[in-house]
Amino acid sequence: MIRAEIMGTGSALPERRVSNADLAAQIDTSDEWIVERTGIRFRHIAGEGETTATLATKAARAALAAAGITADAIDLIVLATATPDQTFPATATKVQSALGINDCVAFDVAAVCSGFLYAVQVADSMIRCGNARRALVIGAETFSRILDWDDRATCVLFGDGAGAIILEGRISPDDAARGILATRLHADGRYNDLLYVDGGPSTTGTVGKVRMKGREVFRHAVVNLAAVLQETLAATGYCADDIDWVVPHQANARILDATAKKLGLAPEKVIVTVDQHANTSAASVPLALDAAVRDGRIKRGDLIVLEAMGGGFTWGAALIRY
Repeated sequence: MIRAEIMGTGSALPERRVSNADLAAQIDTSDEWIVERTGIRFRHIAGEGETTATLATKAARAALAAAGITADAIDLIVLATATPDQTFPATATKVQSALGINDCVAFDVAAVCSGFLYAVQVADSMIRCGNARRALVIGAETFSRILDWDDRATCVLFGDGAGAIILEGRISPDDAARGILATRLHADGRYNDLLYVDGGPSTTGTVGKVRMKGREVFRHAVVNLAAVLQETLAATGYCADDIDWVVPHQANARILDATAKKLGLAPEKVIVTVDQHANTSAASVPLALDAAVRDGRIKRGDLIVLEAMGGGFTWGAALIRY
């Protein structure tokens, strides 16, 4: 059995760090209002010269260093983003060029906040079927570029950043070995109008801005995330008590708490970075993963679950022996 193992993680954040107090000086909001409803205290906002591609490249270099390999060992790049540098070509190809890789498969995946889970599934499938050996999987966003800064219901929620992992296909002797054990993905386009961007090349010819009905998104998120986590565990025979860490999409602290409670998971098993990074869409799961790996919470052999839900709706989970 070929299994895709995580060999290294990396992340990158823009230099500019913005507090709730900073936002309160510009729009009608307050630190107390934001923290009470979301748990967010800070976010990083991309400045001049910082783009999805530059952040993705920085995260990729950190992941390569952690894995102890050079860029020329990569034969697949899958980049999840809803905020590409250009409509085309794929931002993954810009990362490829910046890393000095002359030829490898490189493309973007668009599934908004679930994008990194979709990218992991794609890379895992290609590794398992022998079309790649080492994959660079990235989630990167500059969501600040599509925010309506006059809409306090959305502009306080998001931030920019990138996270990356290196996956390598290795022969796995048994189910106790490291690697991706199972992934489950879903989508339901009936809920487009609950979380979307009001523009696009083929409709308005503009980039558009983020629009969201927060209460409805919250309700669907708790139900869908709990269900897909149970589904992923059932596929492998594990149960919630077996999980060492949950690395969730960092959208809202209340969603994280509600999902953990619904599954009967101890809050201390949930990796939380939403207070420091806000919602970084496709970047949030790999950012949180890298933070927990580097501070020593997640260790080799730990059983971890990644999960996310985003616009579409799309949602998914992955069970991994780290």
